Amino acid sequence: MEKQNDTNTKKPANKRRRNIAIGVIVVLALIGSAFGISSLGHESTDNAQLDGNIVPVRTSVAGYITAIHFTDNQQVKKGDTLVIIQSNDYAAMVAQSEAALDNAKAMLEAARSGFSTADLNANASSLNSLAVRENVTTAETRLWKAQKEMDRVNAMVKDNAATPQQVDAMQAEVDMAKAQLEMAKRQTSAAEAQAGGARSQAKVQQAQIALAEAMVKQREAELQIAKIRLGNTVITAPFDGTISKKAVEAGQYVAVGAPVCSAVDMHHLWVTANFKETQLTHMKPGQPVDVRVDAFPGLKLHGHVTSLGGATGARFSLLPPDNSTGNFVKVTQRLSVRIDLEAQGDSDVYLAPGLSAVVNVTTKG
Repeated sequence: MEKQNDTNTKKPANKRRRNIAIGVIVVLALIGSAFGISSLGHESTDNAQLDGNIVPVRTSVAGYITAIHFTDNQQVKKGDTLVIIQSNDYAAMVAQSEAALDNAKAMLEAARSGFSTADLNANASSLNSLAVRENVTTAETRLWKAQKEMDRVNAMVKDNAATPQQVDAMQAEVDMAKAQLEMAKRQTSAAEAQAGGARSQAKVQQAQIALAEAMVKQREAELQIAKIRLGNTVITAPFDGTISKKAVEAGQYVAVGAPVCSAVDMHHLWVTANFKETQLTHMKPGQPVDVRVDAFPGLKLHGHVTSLGGATGARFSLLPPDNSTGNFVKVTQRLSVRIDLEAQGDSDVYLAPGLSAVVNVTTKG
């Protein structure tokens, strides 16, 4: 009788445990289904981090550092002075370039003055050549007239109407007219040669002006370079942000291109997320993204997909894999996706490039 009672007692207990187990299974199934449904239209990854512009600040001139106006991890504004390099040599170069420019300008003025004088001489020589050429015409007319008179006298001699003295006198006139014509021609040739020389001299002076103008431009460029180098002795912050990785000390000699520090733009951050290739089917720019930063679990950021990478991370590696070597193992690749964050307003949360993040992209609305 007691055994029968024990059996009857065990049956409800077993039934109860079975019902509880079935209930637990149903609840887990419902939870799994709800999670599966909620995950549809979303892609997430924890292979993500905050990113930003990190610019290495380097020297543009060589010299000894005379002053440093920043400390590691200091907040700066664009244009704030960071480092000052000894500038005595560069100031002297500026003065030297200014003097060379003044000399070039003086030479240009002298060349212009020389051209003006040469041009006046060329014009005067041209006018003189024209005047002398008129003498040739006058001499030719005089010779023609004397020759006509000589012909008339010769005709009169045949009629015994002219004396030998008259013949000799007219012959002398003809000879003199011929001599004057030859002299006028030689003077014309000399005047034309002089005018040609004056014009050549004017062209030379004009070329000197072009050369002097080029020299002035060269000296101006040299002065500009000297001023730039002098200005580069003061190194300033390239933008608002944080200065880190201080690499110099006062009194240190630095060469051109030596690292001074790194400037981090803290005001324009984005997220670089590396998604598996199987997650990219429905992903495209413009889709909304929720971002959580590991350092601040309670902080929720919002953004949108800006662009998808041009190649997988493996292709950008130093030694890209070559799948044509014979031994091939398929590995799921990842593609970097840039996510721009929306403005967060005033916040005391310190976000910096490199912080780990988890992103969730809504691929279907």
